[in-house]
Amino acid sequence: MTGVKRAGRWVGQHMILFVALVVITYMLAPVFVVILMSFNDPASRQSYQFDGFTWDNWLNPCGPYQLCSSVATSLRIGLLATLVATVLGTLMAFGMVRHRFRGRAAANVFIFLPMASPEIVLGSSLLALFVSAGFAGVLGFWTIFVAHVMFCLSFVVVTVKARLSGLDPRLEQAAMDLYANQWQTFWRVTFPLVFPGILSAALLSFSLSFDDFIITNLNSGQTVTFPMFVWGAAQRSIPPQINVVGTVMFVVALTLVLLGELGRRRQRI
Repeated sequence: MTGVKRAGRWVGQHMILFVALVVITYMLAPVFVVILMSFNDPASRQSYQFDGFTWDNWLNPCGPYQLCSSVATSLRIGLLATLVATVLGTLMAFGMVRHRFRGRAAANVFIFLPMASPEIVLGSSLLALFVSAGFAGVLGFWTIFVAHVMFCLSFVVVTVKARLSGLDPRLEQAAMDLYANQWQTFWRVTFPLVFPGILSAALLSFSLSFDDFIITNLNSGQTVTFPMFVWGAAQRSIPPQINVVGTVMFVVALTLVLLGELGRRRQRI
């Protein structure tokens, strides 16, 4: 009975860890498949199974397709949309948290609408806006950029607002008591404390922009982004180089998260 009790106690103490590992494994299983398939040497264009190991996909990531041009387009749009949405969203978050004004409650509701609305609704609404404004013939890079800024803005505002709401105002008051003016207080106290929230919002915006398909497809014109290239290729055959791009993006995202965690641990030490 003693051994049974010890085993039961051990299982009870490690149950949460076990469940967490199962959930993480389940969530990362598709990523492991993508990594594995990036080394696949398919027997035919219609093969979706691992037929053989090869380094050719990594040595020739662009392949005989227009893959790299679509990736470059997605990166340019993602970086520009992230920059603009982060700047505007951060300013909006500061204004909504630090100032009282008429219509503040309504503004908070409108901020959540793009997040709560289905992408097909937002994409079709933006398309109708562009067409009615006379941009039907110039749909492409810049209309995708505007559309991405529109839906990334809400995520930035919500993320930065959450960070600002959790700040202790006494820290800024202490800086001003030590004869720091408002500009010095902002750059030496407020901004360093809010920066993790701003960085998180920027990373989230970039991932949403790079991964978006529905809104992009409705407002792209002749411009092809990486998700649209994958969708078009899937109708015929999926080039293995797509898995290479997916693996690289996953490794980059994982590296950024690990670097951020290491930075936080060093600050605690």
